[in-house]
Amino acid sequence: MDKIREFFKRDKFAELAGIELLEVSPGKAKAKMTVGPQHLNGVDIVHGGAVFTLADLVFAAASNSHGTVAVAINASISFIKASPVGTVLYAEGREIACNPKLASYTIDVKNEQGEVIAVFQGMVYRKKDPLPGV
Repeated sequence: MDKIREFFKRDKFAELAGIELLEVSPGKAKAKMTVGPQHLNGVDIVHGGAVFTLADLVFAAASNSHGTVAVAINASISFIKASPVGTVLYAEGREIACNPKLASYTIDVKNEQGEVIAVFQGMVYRKKDPLPGV
């Protein structure tokens, strides 16, 4: 799993957003992001795109954790609660179903108090290509 974590250091957008991938295991992943001023929208709460990016990195890591390329074909997010600057958000994803061609994942985004901020659901198309460098 260390090679998978290393592979995701190539994700420059997640790096720019300040997201840290904490854990990866088969079909699962966890990451965190501290909400800073750069993550805020016009009403001074975390931008939905920042929350989506956090969940999306976890989605990518969990779905590619089997060592073969998996690419998103659908993703949706429901926002439950707002977060101010300084909040640390955690996203934890799990595989719901995994078949030779398709797999489904749910990612919960929570704050430090364990309150649900957002729920992300995604589906990937599983390719046969090995993940580069893994």
